Amino acid sequence: MAIDSDSSARRQKRFGNAALAFVALFWLGLLCGVSFLATPVKFQAPSLDLPTALEVGRVTFALLARVEWLMVILLAGSLALGSLTRPRLILATGLLAIVALQSLWLLPVLDARIEAIVTGNPSSPTYHHMLYAVSEVAKAILLCVLGGLALAGLGARSRS
Repeated sequence: MAIDSDSSARRQKRFGNAALAFVALFWLGLLCGVSFLATPVKFQAPSLDLPTALEVGRVTFALLARVEWLMVILLAGSLALGSLTRPRLILATGLLAIVALQSLWLLPVLDARIEAIVTGNPSSPTYHHMLYAVSEVAKAILLCVLGGLALAGLGARSRS
């Protein structure tokens, strides 16, 4: 009986590590595709005027924010199934903080700027866009490290 429960616990941790690696790396791919590829490229389209590009960006990042909340939930679930270590908890907490900062503060501020530009009342530049970009890079780094830790956990489990 003890052997079965030990084996079952190892399988659950292995599944949790695999789920954590999948969620972190899937989220990283989503983030790179939207924030670092599609968003900059749309501003290169010569026939797309700035207000339209900004409105597309607003809709895109609003959807991304909702998807990222789902990813936070999936990440928490996979952490609960796998090995919940201090580094993983710190990385996950950092991701949660960034998603909260972006969706609850930065996106509404940026949306107001977009609305002003679209209605022909642009305001002077602020630091909010740069802060959002820096937070996207930080999120990508955290996801890379978290995914790497989960993959390393899978390797350690398979050798035991």
